[in-house]
Amino acid sequence: MFYTDGKLQYPVRVERPNPHFARALQQAIGGVEGEIRVALQYMFQAFGARGPAKYRDMLLNTATEELGHIEMLSTAVALNLENAPLSFQEEVSADAMGGVVLNGMDMRHILSTGLAALPSDANGVPFDCSHVYASGNLAADMYANVTAESSGRVLAVRLYNMTDDPGMKDMLSFLIARDTMHQQQWLAAIEDMGGAVENLPIPNSFPQSQEAGEHSYAYFRHMVDGSIPEGRWSAGPSMDGRAEFTAVKSVPMGDKPSLAPARPDGGAQAQQSSKSGTTGLLGKVEGAIERNL
Repeated sequence: MFYTDGKLQYPVRVERPNPHFARALQQAIGGVEGEIRVALQYMFQAFGARGPAKYRDMLLNTATEELGHIEMLSTAVALNLENAPLSFQEEVSADAMGGVVLNGMDMRHILSTGLAALPSDANGVPFDCSHVYASGNLAADMYANVTAESSGRVLAVRLYNMTDDPGMKDMLSFLIARDTMHQQQWLAAIEDMGGAVENLPIPNSFPQSQEAGEHSYAYFRHMVDGSIPEGRWSAGPSMDGRAEFTAVKSVPMGDKPSLAPARPDGGAQAQQSSKSGTTGLLGKVEGAIERNL
C-alpha cells in the first residue's frame, strides 16, 4: 500500500521556462535510463524478493523514492512548458516565448497533455518496461541496479550541463546526489550478502564443480592478428580468488551444424525437404557459402 502527502521530495523551480528542455527532461522520466524504469525495477524486485525481509523493505523504500522523482521531473516539465506557444502564429509573435521553434518541442506536450509531462522518452517513445530487470536473484538484481543508477547519473549530469536555469540545476544536483547514494546502497547490499567473492559467480547456488571448469577463467581472444587486449582480465588471480585468468586463442570446438531436411508441411521449398534436393538451389547456396569461408 502506498501513501502520499502531495508534497515534492525536493523543491522544483524554473526561472526561465524552456519547452526544448522540457523535451530533454522526458528522457529522465521515460527513457531507458529514467525514473520510471528504476521505480518499476526496484518495485518488482521487491515484490518477488525471497529471503531476509530487509532486502524487500529496502527495495520498496527506494522504489517509492523513485516515484517521487518522477513527480519532481513531471513538475519540472510542466513548469518549463508554461507560456509555451500553442500555435505556429504564436511562435513568431513578439512575446517572451516567441523565439521557440515548435518543431523543437514534443508536439504531444501540446496535443496530448495540455503542457504536461508524458510517460515517454525525449523522442516521444512510450516507456515499455523492456528494461525492467527483476530476476529473482538478489545479487544479480543488485548488480543490475548499480548499472541502472550509473546510467541514470550519466543522464542527469548531461541534463545539468545542458541547462543554465538555476532552479533546474538545483533540482538535478539533488537527483545526481541521490544517484550517488543509490549506487553506494546497492554495492553495500552486495557486501551485506557476503561480498563480491561470496556472491560470484551468480547464481552461487550452482556448484562450480559442474561447470566446464577449463573455460571458467579463460579469456578467449578472437583477434585475427593473434593479439590480446591485455588487462586485469587476461592474467593474474581471478576476481573471486579461486583461479588464475588465462588468455587463450579461441578455436572452434564443435563441427558444422547438420540439420534434418525441412518438413514437407512446414512451408519450405520442395528441394529443402529431401537430401537429394540439396543439388538444386539450396546446394548452390551451400556451395557459395563454402567457397567464401
